[in-house]
Amino acid sequence: MVVSKFKLNKVIALAAAASAALSIAAAPAGAQSQQRTIKGERYVPTIWVDPDGCEHWVMDDGAEGFMTPHVTPDGKPVCRRGNICGVMPSDQFFATNKHHINAAGRKRLTEFFQKARTDGARSFVIAGHTDSRASDEYNIGLSQRRANAVAQVARSAGARVNDVRAYGEREPRVPNTSAANMATNRRVEIYCLR
Repeated sequence: MVVSKFKLNKVIALAAAASAALSIAAAPAGAQSQQRTIKGERYVPTIWVDPDGCEHWVMDDGAEGFMTPHVTPDGKPVCRRGNICGVMPSDQFFATNKHHINAAGRKRLTEFFQKARTDGARSFVIAGHTDSRASDEYNIGLSQRRANAVAQVARSAGARVNDVRAYGEREPRVPNTSAANMATNRRVEIYCLR
């Protein structure tokens, strides 16, 4: 799970405040205590769903976790599948090993985002994927650059982009055993959040 820097900083600040409160409470009587003030947003206990469909609980002390104890064999939480409103074959937008979108691709994507917004999508999560050629590190970078390029088109079309993700070769739709399968895996998925 990717945690935003803002959320991580908030959790660290809350943990520091709790640690300070415990050390003050444990101080002997008569000892001078330093009061620490943490300024920031009030943390409200809640349940929320991230763009991956994972439900989280959050306590008022900043602790956070998944609502379900179920995990996949590799330890990932089992979550509801998001509403994929578009799967764009990246070969139609990008030259081999490139991340710049051609003019026809920009036009098609702009029309897609405008129609999706008209149909009720409030925001989008964009995820880039590759086939298994090249190293995992390289493929993560390439899928990130391609997802960022699609996100740029979305923003220029007036769409709100919630998140941009890069999965590289890690989540193939089909095994990378043929040229046709690899072409299927080279894709950008667009999740519509309503």
